[in-house]
Amino acid sequence: MARTCFVGLFFLCLVAGELLRSSMASAGGGLPHDLFSLGIASRICTDRNSTARASTDFGHMFEATPEAVLLPATPADIADLIRFSASSPAPFPVAALGKGHSGRGQTLAPGGVVVDMRALGRRCGGAARVNVSAAGAQPYIDAGGEQLWADVLRAALEHGLAPRVCTDYLHLTVGGTLSNAGIGGQAFRHGPQITNVQELDVITGTGEMVTCSRANNSELFFAVLGGLGQFGVITRARIWLEPAPKRVRWVRLAYSSVATFTKDQELLISDRASESGFDYVEGQVVFKRTLFEGPKSTQFFSSADVTKLAGLASQYGLSTVYFIEGGMYYNEDATTLVDQKMEALLRQLSFEPGFVFAKDVAYVQFLDRVCEEERVLRSAGVWDVPHPWLNLFIPRSRILDFDAGVFKGIFRDANPAGLILMYPMNKDRWDDRMTTVTPNDDVFYNVALLWSALSVNDVEQLHRDNKAVIAFCEKTGIEYKQYLPRHASQDGWLQHFGVKWSKIIELKAKYDPQTILSPGQRMFPSFADAATRAVA
Repeated sequence: MARTCFVGLFFLCLVAGELLRSSMASAGGGLPHDLFSLGIASRICTDRNSTARASTDFGHMFEATPEAVLLPATPADIADLIRFSASSPAPFPVAALGKGHSGRGQTLAPGGVVVDMRALGRRCGGAARVNVSAAGAQPYIDAGGEQLWADVLRAALEHGLAPRVCTDYLHLTVGGTLSNAGIGGQAFRHGPQITNVQELDVITGTGEMVTCSRANNSELFFAVLGGLGQFGVITRARIWLEPAPKRVRWVRLAYSSVATFTKDQELLISDRASESGFDYVEGQVVFKRTLFEGPKSTQFFSSADVTKLAGLASQYGLSTVYFIEGGMYYNEDATTLVDQKMEALLRQLSFEPGFVFAKDVAYVQFLDRVCEEERVLRSAGVWDVPHPWLNLFIPRSRILDFDAGVFKGIFRDANPAGLILMYPMNKDRWDDRMTTVTPNDDVFYNVALLWSALSVNDVEQLHRDNKAVIAFCEKTGIEYKQYLPRHASQDGWLQHFGVKWSKIIELKAKYDPQTILSPGQRMFPSFADAATRAVA
């Protein structure tokens, strides 16, 4: 009851504030004219080309044009913009844009200002915003929120170091992934990227510049990590590093049974196997029709490999084939040792005999492998297409039910273009004080349906399929959580955050009381929406 009253009071204040601001705003709308008298005026772009570039994202499914784009020279420029909006009679929305890799308009700011975070690196010379401290028991790197993980990795490697956890695609910004969680094949051991951060510089929704950590300003620190941009803009992160290997034994193991596939994955991420096993663990689901109708070779598989895998699907009458993807890190002087470790590890697993595919690659090549795939897809004209992605965390206790209902049910006769990831993580490697939410099981799976829509009809069909997946989970009681979420209603967000929702409301009221930040998430109603409801 107390939570309901608090939420109602908060939104009542929003409505009242909007009605007051509406009466004070000029009839012409748009941004306040005195914004352009600030010291940052020369860095605010209102031309059509600038606003058009900031009006969509990687998903290419949502469009919302901002009134302007800020090209900040320093974090103080961002603070000036937010402070001006927060204190204005008519606050306008502000969204931080990194590489714009969100899928459903999460980084858009309709009618407001998009902050081009990448301008910080360009205007500061880039290198000044990445600094490595290699001394001491725990080395770290200070990286601007606008920096790409590829650049963070490159700077760390100059000192023989690397981040503990990297996302599969390195050409994303530090602030962008930390605002979600940042997951990848090392997360089973080290947790997501957000649990490997020591300190942050954050600009709140009131324009205050705050340095925070687990010990200082910890409430803001935990709120912002995984906070979807709702409580502040990350302008610097201090990220833990570890010694970097030189090479990776990169393997894929094929499975015909999802039960065996998941059992082996869970063994590989367990304490029993993790120290002597893979340093990286992920998994994929491939449809039989993809093996027959898709490309005859890939970055990893040769044409002969694809033919062999298609034969496996035909032999057992499979609609899907599964792969465990593993990486074992080593240095050149440890080749014999890694051979022995790999042989011992494979003896513990139950993949299809004869279906081990292995490559030896440089560590950097392995971590940046998706960049090569990007080049191939761009050359084929299938990179900048709509991406109706759906990313879900599914509890271990229901992953077989999910597989049966989704991959062997909803998608049984389909062959959508794209990649399906399916791999487990350990819940105890996540810090529940952070905003991100996960299922309650001690192990849960990341199931990423990374579709590419090659036509308008594909977009509509994949939207229907994604809705069918969600409907199946809700009908069968699967406690899923969306990763990279965007919900259309307050009820959706309440269900998403569960018991954390009341705390989210409190944090928003404290750190962004005018609900300026990240409107594209649609987590909090806009002032205009609130006013409309009040009039109605």
